[in-house]
Amino acid sequence: MASATVATAILATTVGSASAAKSTTPERTTSEGKPTVVLVHGAFADSSSWNGVIKRLKEDGYPVVTAANHLRSLSSDAASVRSVVDSIEGPVVLVGHSYGGAVISNAAHGADNVKALVVADGFLLEKGENSNELVSKFPGSVINDVLRPIPITKPDGSQDVDLYIDQAKFPQVFGADVPEDTAELMAVTQRPGTGTALNEPAGDPAWKTIPTWALVGTNDKIIPRDAQVYMAKRANAQIKEIKSSHAVSVSHPDAVTDIIEKAAQAVD
Repeated sequence: MASATVATAILATTVGSASAAKSTTPERTTSEGKPTVVLVHGAFADSSSWNGVIKRLKEDGYPVVTAANHLRSLSSDAASVRSVVDSIEGPVVLVGHSYGGAVISNAAHGADNVKALVVADGFLLEKGENSNELVSKFPGSVINDVLRPIPITKPDGSQDVDLYIDQAKFPQVFGADVPEDTAELMAVTQRPGTGTALNEPAGDPAWKTIPTWALVGTNDKIIPRDAQVYMAKRANAQIKEIKSSHAVSVSHPDAVTDIIEKAAQAVD
C-alpha cells in the first residue's frame, strides 16, 4: 500500500509539472495559417526523393506529410493518398512528381480541403488517359528503352509486371544532373511501378476545378518537356520551366520548394 501511495504521489507530481510547463511554454506558431503540404513520389523513386524539399518547407514553417504511393494501380494509389488527405484538418497543397501527378489529380477529385495541386515533372491526365499513352504522344522519352520488367503474381492470382529502370542506365536517364553517387543509390532504392499502374485510365481530374502549378524539367528524358507543357497548358496551370532532369526534387529542391510555396500563398 505504501508503494502505491508513493507511486500515486510521483504520478501526481509529474502530471502537475507537465501541466505547469504547458501553461507557461508558448505554443509554436511557425505553421499557423499555413496549409499542409502533402508530397507524393512517382514510379522509380521513393519518399526520400523529397528530402531536400521537406527540409526547406519545414524551415519555412509548413507542415509536411509524405503519402505512401504504392505504385500498384492508379485507382488504388489515388484512394490511398485520398485517405491521407482526408485525415488532415485544414487546407492542403497536394504535390506529385512524375506518375504521382496522375495520382494526386485523381485523389483530389471532390476533396474540399485540397486548395492547390502542384506537379514537378509530372502527369496531369485527362479522364481516360494513362501515363504510358501520354509519354508516347511526344518524342524524347527513353523510358521504354531502359525498363526491366519482372513478372509478378498479384494477391488475387492475376499476372502483372513490376517495372524497374535498368540500374546501369538510371543515373543518365533519370537523374543526369544529380551527383553520380546519389543517382547510383537512387537506382538501387527505386520502387517499381506495375504495368497496370502506368496503363490504367485516369478518372475525373481534379485540375479542372483546383488551381494547378507545374514545374517543367526541360531536360527530362522520362516525360518529355513538350508532353509536360501540353498537359500543363490543358490544365490551365501556372507553368515554370527549369533546366532539369526527371529527378527535379533531388537536383533542384529550391525550385520545387519555391513553386509549392507560391501555390500555397496564392490560395491562402
